[in-house]
Amino acid sequence: MSGNGVVIHLPGLFEEAEKNERKGKGLKDWEKRLVISDRAHIVFDFHQAVDTVQEQQRQEQAGKNLGTTKKGIGPVYSAKAARSGLRICDLLADFTKFSERYKVLAQQYKAMYPTLEIDIEGELIKLQNYVERIKPMVRDGVHYMYEALHGPPKTILVEGANAALLDIDFGTYPFVTSSNCTVGGVCTGLGMPPQNVGEVYGVVKAYTTRVGIGAFPSEQTNEIGERLQTRGKEVGVTTGRKRRCGWLDLVLIKYAHMINGFSALALTKLDILDVFAEIKVGVAYKVNNQTIPHFPANQEVLQHVEVQYETLPGWNSDTSAARHFDELPENAQKYVHFIEEHVAVPVKWIGVGKSRESMIQLF
Repeated sequence: MSGNGVVIHLPGLFEEAEKNERKGKGLKDWEKRLVISDRAHIVFDFHQAVDTVQEQQRQEQAGKNLGTTKKGIGPVYSAKAARSGLRICDLLADFTKFSERYKVLAQQYKAMYPTLEIDIEGELIKLQNYVERIKPMVRDGVHYMYEALHGPPKTILVEGANAALLDIDFGTYPFVTSSNCTVGGVCTGLGMPPQNVGEVYGVVKAYTTRVGIGAFPSEQTNEIGERLQTRGKEVGVTTGRKRRCGWLDLVLIKYAHMINGFSALALTKLDILDVFAEIKVGVAYKVNNQTIPHFPANQEVLQHVEVQYETLPGWNSDTSAARHFDELPENAQKYVHFIEEHVAVPVKWIGVGKSRESMIQLF
């Protein structure tokens, strides 16, 4: 289910789903299985065009941009906050009224960005064509979730998009996304009461990565970073940009835990570290030679923190065939225990490869 907190670019949705269908990954009949909240906001083509123009302006005016994916995310969430956005429920109601509101919104953007070219009639025709296609998928999300929670017992898995450090409120602002991707998004993005939130699992790589610009204290701009990048095939999914890589930063993980309250962690890509003779782990930040007890909010401060590392011995052997914890080399086991002790959260899963089978479950 796509909740009310999601923003949807309809051409992008169908394009992506059809691409997955062509790959033949068991995604047949996805239209019968996908549920879309009628309160979700719509990303229009002009939001994507505005995203590109805004990035160009930032580059010209400040000499640096935010490194957005240019998918219209910022502009559509801005429109949502400014209360001028349009939602799926508007598209499925009276199309004439929807068209009027769409035109008003398009004109507002044209006034703000004179270079913007918007094919108003063309996009409205495309949107009207989607109405019948998406109608069977659309539900009142709040009612749908209530029924799911109070009907026959079932397992409900909620996945947050993006990482804790990209959250609009808690991330490395302004190099963040425009929504809440921490655990509070379960309540605000789906309409689910807090009392129904059960286990909270944090997914974390065995090293740290970041795509695009923004502070990255444990980044390794050297052969270590390059080795992590090539071994881990670290490339941004949407943009194809190489991800920046560095040692595991437990200050970040502990900060994410303060906000989300993890019940357990899934530690992925442990096998990428198989080739290192020694492995460093960031355990504290110093500013002006003083250890700071918190994660800095300010980007400038974060740019200048000095990471305190602990060095652990590597295991120099292939872990990809391991299926049980005791099959891992002793130093790999010690690495996992070190993380658990420092964050005070148990590791429940360890990933040692790409396939579903390459997952060690500990409890």
